[in-house]
Amino acid sequence: MRLKIATWNINSVRLRIGLVERFLRDHQPDILCLQEIKCVDGSFPTRMFHSLGYSHIALRGQKGYHGVATISKVPFLDVTHRLFCEKDDARHISVVINGAQFPVVLHNFYVPAGGDEPDPVINDKFAHKLAFLKEMQSWFADASAHPLPMVMVGDLNIAPLETDVWSHKQLLKVVSHTPIEVEHLDAVRAAHDWVDLVRCHIPPEQRLYTWWSYRARDWAAADKGRRLDHIWASRALETKCTAAHVVRDARGWPQPSDHVPVIAEFDLA
Repeated sequence: MRLKIATWNINSVRLRIGLVERFLRDHQPDILCLQEIKCVDGSFPTRMFHSLGYSHIALRGQKGYHGVATISKVPFLDVTHRLFCEKDDARHISVVINGAQFPVVLHNFYVPAGGDEPDPVINDKFAHKLAFLKEMQSWFADASAHPLPMVMVGDLNIAPLETDVWSHKQLLKVVSHTPIEVEHLDAVRAAHDWVDLVRCHIPPEQRLYTWWSYRARDWAAADKGRRLDHIWASRALETKCTAAHVVRDARGWPQPSDHVPVIAEFDLA
């Protein structure tokens, strides 16, 4: 069973539905996980997805902010979500799919951005981000709660490696690349022994970004990006991943999201 999974912070699915349709037609993922859909469930543009054969949709919407959606050609065996930090802010949804030999859980996350000031004492948004990550760590460390192999995708809002940012030195005190955030993300990874699938296929020595600010007049020429969007998997699925790549050219599409899609391909036979 071959499976192609994509993740994309779309920054308003209704505003950019044409871009989503273009991506689906061009790349034909079996499952697309979106973050920042920015709409309630009843306003989600279901019709377009159905017209392209994506009959299975799991939603956690919210008016104007956040929100995640998992759209699939593959049926769901189960759909659940979890609240983090006791906030019902639509940042997580998970589905279970039949992976041929065994079921696979697919988590779709939108980790809080954390605001501008990397100090949890004076910045509640940054404190929330760190607390969210600590709760992710605790949850994934409980092996009894996660008996099945898992894939985790989404906008994790952290660029962990020096080569995941355009300038390690200049961004050490900028939210998304601070040492404390990287430390918390590493703890999440270690809690389940997650594998960073993209860096399995694209060497860590190579600079790689999935986000470029809208502030740059020419994003491609400046190329001041960060790798904020990730695809991880349980160790049992590491060798099942046959390819992974970033769809960089989507940042140059008309009225783009500031993030681009990331894709991983699996052979689950």
